[in-house]
Amino acid sequence: MYYRTNAWKSYEDQGMDKLMSFCDEYRKFISESKTERECVTNTIKIAQENGFKDLKELIKNKTPLKAGDKVYITNYDRQITLFVIGKKPLEEGMRILGAHIDSPRIDIKQNPLYEADNIALMDTHYYGGIKKYQWVTLQLALHGVVYKKDGTKITINIGEDPNDPVVGISDILPHLGQTQAEKKASNVIEGEDLDVMVGNMPIRDEDKDAVKANVLNILKTKYDIEEEDLVSAELEVVPAGPARDYGLDNSMIIGYGHDDRVCAYTSFRALLDVEAPEYTTCAMLVDKEEIGSVSATGMDSMHFENVVAELLELQGGATMLRVRHALENSKMLSSDVSAAFDPLYPSVFEKKNTAILGYGLCLTKYTGSRGKAGANDANPDYIASLRNILDNNKIHYQSCELGKVDQGGGGTIAYLCARYNMEVIDAGVAVISMHSPNEVVSKVDVYEAYRFYRTFLEQA
Repeated sequence: MYYRTNAWKSYEDQGMDKLMSFCDEYRKFISESKTERECVTNTIKIAQENGFKDLKELIKNKTPLKAGDKVYITNYDRQITLFVIGKKPLEEGMRILGAHIDSPRIDIKQNPLYEADNIALMDTHYYGGIKKYQWVTLQLALHGVVYKKDGTKITINIGEDPNDPVVGISDILPHLGQTQAEKKASNVIEGEDLDVMVGNMPIRDEDKDAVKANVLNILKTKYDIEEEDLVSAELEVVPAGPARDYGLDNSMIIGYGHDDRVCAYTSFRALLDVEAPEYTTCAMLVDKEEIGSVSATGMDSMHFENVVAELLELQGGATMLRVRHALENSKMLSSDVSAAFDPLYPSVFEKKNTAILGYGLCLTKYTGSRGKAGANDANPDYIASLRNILDNNKIHYQSCELGKVDQGGGGTIAYLCARYNMEVIDAGVAVISMHSPNEVVSKVDVYEAYRFYRTFLEQA
């Protein structure tokens, strides 16, 4: 029995070694991939090491595609889609794993830098669903890019090297916090108060805003950045430092961005390990899910549809009908996380239908809220076919939903892919402390997700 049972009990000796080794690699990846751009960059590096070629070059040269070819394509450096071309015609459908690589964070505004009472700060706007009070008094890092007017791209990563300084957001001491303590949790820290402290040392010869001037001088000296260049910057504030093993038994990983990079990593790793598939296999890692899958790099854009058309063009010619057939005949796992039962907060969960840490992959038939609004709601016959694959391959899994009815809810990219009339279900890893700066996953769930994703690509 592999449904709703403890997955750890199935592992010993060589199997445990493989599990731990895989999770060591994942922990390294997530530590080095704290933004969408970094995820794309690191995924490209691993893909190229495994024989994948840039689809844009093949399109440019009109190079025909054949079974076994491995290709990837990026979109504005914040989205990447990888394919292994199958033996069957693309019109017969694909086997797709779709995850997102954006995570809740704090973004730097376009006119951010100011000085107040001898402290230099940067104005911010939070991204995605966060509890604002969780982000104060942490060691934070600055990641991102700055584009100068001449097109020069400058990559920023401050706070990860042990010799780097870090930045952070202050909080009031408890001795003076009586009024603050009486506020609701949602506004204990106001959005406009999430400003990041970046300096305290003035330039000796400056009279006005001398601390700000010193910060600008550092940016100019180290990165050749002027204050005006921040208008065309994309800078993200994220927790500093690597992901770590968690628990005295080393059974878990704590780190930033498990939602949803744990599913992104296991998805593209599964794709890398598939050889000579019957159907074309795809790992689609998208942006902007945390704010509604909007913009050119979110799932709501036409990018994926356009890429499928390009694949067909390199396989004999694309027509609108061939594109529609390829999409409609596909099967997909929306690789996204679910909330794990937390014994410290049992009142918000309905335990029979909640994911349990260590019980394997989560199948989520529907998400949404307020009567399943915004849900995909997968077809039961599709779920049955996946259960057959899971049991035949001895993969631990569980079904779940996101909290009690009317308690909360959430969404994924599943409903946007279901618009193509393909079969889709959410399938991912359970997370404790989701959307916090430091989330927790169980290593066995990570590995069981990878096993299922690979088996899905090969057998669905």
